[in-house]
This record gives sequence, structure tokens and C-alpha cells, in this order.
Amino acid sequence: MSKPNILILGCNFAGLTAARYIHDTVKDKANITIIDRKSVLLFVPNIPLQVLANTNPAIDLEYKFMSFLEHDGSAFIQAEIITIDPETNTVFYQPNERAGHPVRKMQYDYLVVALGNRLAYDKIEGFAMHGHSVTDTFLGNRLRNYLHKEYKGGPIVITSDVFHQGKSDKLPPGLPVAMTACEGPPVEMAFSLAHWLEKYKLGNASTIRLTTPAKVIAEDAGETILDQLIPMMGNMGYHYKANTLGIKSVHEGGIEYNDGSSQDAEISILFPDWQAHEFLKELPFTDDMGFVITDLYMRNPDYQNIFAVGDAASITVPKIGSLGHIEAEVLAKTLGKEVGAITEELKPLEFELLCMGDMGGIKGFYMRTNEWWGGDESHLEMGITPYALKMGFKKMYYTLGGKIPSWGLAFSELVGDHTLI
Repeated sequence: MSKPNILILGCNFAGLTAARYIHDTVKDKANITIIDRKSVLLFVPNIPLQVLANTNPAIDLEYKFMSFLEHDGSAFIQAEIITIDPETNTVFYQPNERAGHPVRKMQYDYLVVALGNRLAYDKIEGFAMHGHSVTDTFLGNRLRNYLHKEYKGGPIVITSDVFHQGKSDKLPPGLPVAMTACEGPPVEMAFSLAHWLEKYKLGNASTIRLTTPAKVIAEDAGETILDQLIPMMGNMGYHYKANTLGIKSVHEGGIEYNDGSSQDAEISILFPDWQAHEFLKELPFTDDMGFVITDLYMRNPDYQNIFAVGDAASITVPKIGSLGHIEAEVLAKTLGKEVGAITEELKPLEFELLCMGDMGGIKGFYMRTNEWWGGDESHLEMGITPYALKMGFKKMYYTLGGKIPSWGLAFSELVGDHTLI
């Protein structure tokens, strides 16, 4: 009897981790194929560090994963996904290594959508000329060059646009609704940039205008952490403003918000709306914004052989890497049981936010909380240890090809929760 075909769309954090975990779980009971538009993983969390260190982030943060998939016996295809036909279990794709390929198709028995998202910078008026960010190596290198070659010491705005979260009555009940996709990166950028400004005698925390469209920044961190974090940032001198309702436009010398206010700025560092890819928006297994609907086992309720992890999944809010990692573990076991590789009882996804950020000066912050989802865990730590954990995660990820051992996150939580230095 032929083996079932597991097709994974996307090979950045959630996709690569899912591919490695699925292989480790199902072993030789299924064939695994991964399709991604690029043959390297973009290690987004460390782009700000490279920017402030005056290093082109593309040099160290475009990670070659192919040898790990080859070792697993998984197939990889570099191509753009054109569309999915869930009725015939078919994915249509176009190889893109060189231009001119015809559209091809592939059948699947099980489909995993891990395509991430589309960052809607093109929806922000003036961004192309006057906006900055750190969400990919192009934008990171652009900001790096401005900071290190042109910056005159003027005000710096760091802000997010409104996130349009998908809705569906087929999603698990009680999911919280976010005004922004993820505000860990803006907080991290504010901390590390303030240290950089002081180091080069170009300013300090008071140079930075940190704003949010929500009622409070980093709302998913929960009240316990925010009751510590926001007063602390105020004492450090940051200019903080909530309820901007999003970005109206960015221009030379400043930014305008949807609430009618504006802010002078020499540099505007922006984090956009995170949208689903266009072809997903009209498919019958996605929510009203195009994110893939799943239950807490990462399975679509209508198409039982379709799964999703990471930013492409509707339940992934905030759009943060640690949730994608947890989802990949849940998914691997779900598929493992589906193909008869394991018999253990499955445990559903348990939501938890785990965030480690750079603060400059070999110091970092660590947040672990499930308070936003109604839990009672809430930890905020700062010091050398969280910085070491952040840098250690990159080293472990690169060394192990995305397959962080089951004890990896647990160890980080144990050390991070009890930070001593």
C-alpha cells in the first residue's frame, strides 16, 4: 500500500519546525514534501541586532535549511503557490528559481499551510519613500544605512498599524481579539535603540516616540506585565501614546495617525497590518480575512485533511514565533496519530506567549504569560540571562535545523522565570 503524501506549504519558522517535527513523528509512514518561494529561512527576530551593530542582516540571517530536509528524506521545491483546490486535494504551484516555468500541480493526502503572512506596507501612504522597518533584510539594511550614515539626532517614531483579525463561527470559542498583530518587536526596538542612541551620544529614550493603535501597547502581554512595563518605560523617558487608531500616512519629517493627531519624526519605524495571502482569501477553509481556520489540534473543521500552523493560522494571535513552535508540536502529534505512527492521547494547543528581546548592552527582557487567554502565568524578567537565551535560541535553531528538542522551550522557561543576572 502506498504511503500518504504530506504536503507542507511554507518553510520559515512554523513551516520548517513543523516539517522536522512531523518527520520525527511519522518517520517512514508518510512521504513529506515542502514548497516555499525561497530556499533560505529569514531569521527575523535578530534583524534589529544586526541593524544596530551596523551589519547587513542578510549576511547572517538568511539560513540554509536544505541539508536538514535532505537528511530527513523530505523533498523540497522552490516555487510560488498559485492556489489550492480542497475538493480534489490539489495544490497548484509555479517554480520560481528562474522565470518562465509553467504552473504545475501536486496531489496531497494531508496539507499543512504554513505560508506566514503578507505585510501590508503598500497600504501605508508614504511608506515607500519615508517609512522604515526591521521585518526583512531589505528594510533592515535600509534602516541600518540611514542610522549609521545619515541620522541627525531627530525624533524617532516606533509604531504599529491596525491588525484586521479574522473572524469565523467555526473557530474555537473565546479567542481574544487583538488590535495589533504583535508588539513585542516595537517594544524591543524601543529598548535597544535607546541604548544605541546613548552609546553614540545621539540621544536617549526621550528621543523615541513609542505609540500604538490599541488601548495599551503589547496588550497580549497581560495586565500584570503591563502594570510593570509601562510605568518603567515612562520613568526611562520614553514618549508614549496609545489609541492612535493606526497609521494614516508617513511623510518626510513625521507621521499622521487615524485619530487626527500627528508626530514629528526624522525616522518612522513602522510595523504594518499582517494580512493573509490573496489566494487564500476566497478559499472555503479560511476566515473572513483569509487566515486558515483550525481547531486546537491545528485541523480545519470542514476539510479534515487540511491543517495550518504559524501566522497563516487564524488562531495564531499574536503573530509570534513561540506560538508557531507550540502549534508545530501539536500538529506533528495530530498527524502522527492520523497515520498510525503514535497511539498516545492527543493534547490540544495551550496558548502561551513567550518573548525574549534585546535591550542593548548585553541585556534583554523575557516575558512568559498566558494571562491574555485567561490563565494565571505572568513573568517579566530583565538582565543578561534573557539576552543569553535569545542569542542561544538562534544558535540552537541553526545547529539543529529548526528541530528544537522537546525540553528546549521548557528549559528556556525555567531559566527565564528565575533570572538572576
